[in-house]
Amino acid sequence: MQALDIAGAWITKPRVFGDDRGTFHEWFCAERFRESTGHDLRVLQANCSVSRRGVLRGVHFADVPPGQGKFVTCVRGAVLDVVVDIRLGSPTYRHWVARQLDDRTRRALYVAEGLGHAFMALSDDATVVYLCSEGYAPGREHGIHPLDPELGIDWPAGLEPVLSEKDEGAPSLAEAERAGLLPSFDGCQAHYDRRLAQSEARSERQ
Repeated sequence: MQALDIAGAWITKPRVFGDDRGTFHEWFCAERFRESTGHDLRVLQANCSVSRRGVLRGVHFADVPPGQGKFVTCVRGAVLDVVVDIRLGSPTYRHWVARQLDDRTRRALYVAEGLGHAFMALSDDATVVYLCSEGYAPGREHGIHPLDPELGIDWPAGLEPVLSEKDEGAPSLAEAERAGLLPSFDGCQAHYDRRLAQSEARSERQ
């Protein structure tokens, strides 16, 4: 896995084996994931979303702890996937990185707990699946408006963003900060370390 410019975000491009029957690739391996990232992704929920071209979902995040880490890939079509550092005190606070995920390269992106996540569908029926470290809990879920000028995310030109009512009504980053909704960088780092220690303890007992 390749670390991105925001701590807690990685991308992986698997080796895809193809023949006249189709293709095969390994999408996720917990042991190699842990070795590469130093994080433990305990999968408690798996989600799938299908979006028409132009649909923009995010920027979503959850309270830490426990947060919700995500391992994301696009199994049909293509999306522009974006990670936003919203952790107060982070050296890269307000920064974002974007990568295309699609059904050709089969790349996958890991978003650690406390980071904001969003994507825009670049094709019709863009199908995104993701493994989650925690289940959905409405009381812990938050959002930031993906078109917030302060974030300045460079969404694809020529596509009219289609937002849900909830995402359209999400606060700006500054508003979320003033409301005390944002996680702290130190708190997230402590959470990552605690999760990894718990994972190692479980492995020793097995």
